[in-house]
Amino acid sequence: MKIGNAVGIMKEENGEYNMRFQSFLIKYAEIGIKGKNRYLFEDALVKQIRRAVKQVEGTFEVSKAMGRIYVNAVSEYDYDELIEALQCVFGIVHICPVVQIPDKGFDDLSENIVRYMDEMYPDKNLTFKVECRRSRKNYPLNSQEMNRELGGRILDAFTQMRVDVHHPQVMLKVEVREQFINIYSLEIPGPGGMPIGTNGKAMLLLSGGIDSPVAGYMIAKRGVFLDATYFHAPPYTSERAKQKVVDLAKLVAKYSGPIRLHIVNFTDIQLYIYDKCPHDELTIIMRRYMMRIAEEIAKETGALGLVTGESIGQVASQTMQSLAATNEVCTMPVFRPVIGFDKQEIVEVAEKIGTFETSIQPFEDCCTIFVAKHPVTKPNVNVIRASEKKLEEKIDEMVKTAIETAEVVLCEA
Repeated sequence: MKIGNAVGIMKEENGEYNMRFQSFLIKYAEIGIKGKNRYLFEDALVKQIRRAVKQVEGTFEVSKAMGRIYVNAVSEYDYDELIEALQCVFGIVHICPVVQIPDKGFDDLSENIVRYMDEMYPDKNLTFKVECRRSRKNYPLNSQEMNRELGGRILDAFTQMRVDVHHPQVMLKVEVREQFINIYSLEIPGPGGMPIGTNGKAMLLLSGGIDSPVAGYMIAKRGVFLDATYFHAPPYTSERAKQKVVDLAKLVAKYSGPIRLHIVNFTDIQLYIYDKCPHDELTIIMRRYMMRIAEEIAKETGALGLVTGESIGQVASQTMQSLAATNEVCTMPVFRPVIGFDKQEIVEVAEKIGTFETSIQPFEDCCTIFVAKHPVTKPNVNVIRASEKKLEEKIDEMVKTAIETAEVVLCEA
C-alpha cells in the first residue's frame, strides 16, 4: 500500500485535513526498566530501526523524544513494506501508526478525533474507549476530563458507536506531548526482545536443519549479535547443501543483522575420525571437534559463547550424557535456546521466521553423512577421551588447517 508525499501525518489541503500515516510511534517494554542505562538500549534500538528502514524504498527519519521513539516518513513509501521491516527489529513491542497534529486548542483536537474515527472505521457499529495521557500538565483539561469530553464528541458524531470501558473493539489513544498531539488506535505487534548488540556476541553452530536457525533467532532476540560456523564436507556434501546454509543465515540475518558465516572444510577430520575411532562413537567425537573448532573461531572473533540447536533427547547426540560429553571440551558457555522444546514447537518458530521451507530442502549436511547405524546414547567421557587419543598423531594439525582455511561469507537479508 503506497502512502503519498506528506511531511506531517495530517496534511491540510484546501482547509481540510487528509489523513496519511507518515509517523509511527515505536513502543518497547524491557528497555523501560533499565534505569540509568536506559538511553544505551534506546540508542541501540534506534540504530537497529535505522538499519531496518534502509531496506524499505523511501526516506525515513528515526528520532527519540522524551521516552518515545518515532519513525517519520519524509517521502513516498510502501506502508506494508515498512511494517514488515519494523516487525523484524528486536526490542519493538508495538508499532503504532499515529496521526500527529499541532495543538490548536481542544475544539480543533475534537474535530480531528472525529475525523480520525470516521476515516479509520467506515463501519460505525462498534464499541470504543478513549484513553488520554498528558506529558504537558498545563493542558487546560486533565486526562479524565479529556476522556469524557472526547468520548462525548464521538458519540454525538456517530450514534451507532457505543462506549465500552472494559472490552472495547477500538482503544483510541491520545497523547498530549510538548510539541504536538498523537492520535492512534492501532498497535501492531513487534517481535519483542532486546535490541541487537546490547548483550555481546555469540557463535552459532549453523547446520542445514530446522533447529539451529531457530536457536540463532532466539538468542538474537535477547540482544546478542551473531556470527556462525558451518561444517562442510565435500564431496560428501554438495554445493547446494552449502548454499542452503548460506540462505538460512540470510533469513536469520533479517532479524539479527549481518552474520559472518565461517564455512569450515571438515572432510579430512571426519574421515580421520571414521578411520581411527569406534563407529558407535563417531557422532560424539565429531561433535566434540566441531565444538573445539567453533570455540577457536569464536575466540578470534570476540564471541563470548557458543549457540547450538540441540534439544534434549531428540537424537542420540542430544541425550543428557551426550550433551555432557560434548560440553566437556568447551571453555566457553554453550547456550541451547531450544533445549526444552519438542520438535513441533521448534517447527512452529521456524515457520514463523521463514526458515522452515529452506531447512527441509533435501540436501544432506556433514552430520547426517557419517552417522553410525547404532550410535552410543550414553557415552562415557573417559572412554571417549581414550578413543580420541588414537587421533593424536594428526588431529591438531588438521584442526589448525581447517580453521586457517575457513571461508567467510557475509550473510545479509
